[in-house]
Amino acid sequence: MQPVILVTGSNGQLGKELQELAEVYPQFKFVFASREDLKLHHYGLVENFFIGIKPQYCINCAAYTAVDKAESEQDMAMLVNGEAVGHLAAVCKKYHTKLIHISTDYVFNGESETPYNEDAVTGPINTYGRSKLLGEQLCMQEYEDAIIIRTSWVYSQFGNNFVKTMMRLMSERNEINVVNDQIGSPTYAADLAKAILDIIASGKWESGIYHYSNEGKISWYEFALAIKKMIGSSCKVHPIPTSAYPTPAKRPHYSLLDKSKITATYGVAIPDWERSLQVCIEKLSNS
Repeated sequence: MQPVILVTGSNGQLGKELQELAEVYPQFKFVFASREDLKLHHYGLVENFFIGIKPQYCINCAAYTAVDKAESEQDMAMLVNGEAVGHLAAVCKKYHTKLIHISTDYVFNGESETPYNEDAVTGPINTYGRSKLLGEQLCMQEYEDAIIIRTSWVYSQFGNNFVKTMMRLMSERNEINVVNDQIGSPTYAADLAKAILDIIASGKWESGIYHYSNEGKISWYEFALAIKKMIGSSCKVHPIPTSAYPTPAKRPHYSLLDKSKITATYGVAIPDWERSLQVCIEKLSNS
């Protein structure tokens, strides 16, 4: 019998990249469940789903990701990113399903000057971050054997993200403004998907929190300049401070994650952000 991997939130960026990668891991049977297929905040529905498919692993990509909208839809964000994760973790524990839950750099306040490791003090500064932190807490409370992977600045050939927005704006406008005082490292969702599946395929299970993003340290402005160069755009990109671009949700100024734990524990190879960006842009240009 092939081990079954259940992927929740399968229509999101990471879920779609896991679908793309599934055929590279023929030793597993994948079941992809979208938000419509499986409402995670409903314990009974989740339990029935598990009884039906008997997954050995669950990768929880389901999330409320509208960071600004979360400020006006706090209850929904807390339900999807918080309470629902607790339900899922409880069901995973009951049915001995190994759980990998995806979290975010937004659990931190962004005031550090060195990359955040897994033990760094959390302190989210917006509703989205608070909801994701609640999800982490409930996950570990319900199922201490779970793995949580925090990531940052996720983009992909799928869904809505910074890379696709920049490519569109640079084709439509002569000049754009991009924030230059928020620092971090992008994460190509295809790289994260491979890291997750390699962890499962390793047969080794070390529970706890891990950090993953691509290698490097840049601002959103530098990210935009790299996109401009790779697509050969003539659009002018102007650096602006965060204060010149107010948003409903505050953004952390510093989001760099220390990835040494995931590389030491699982030998995960982490590509440089520029190389991964080039791969994604080539896919988008060819599609």
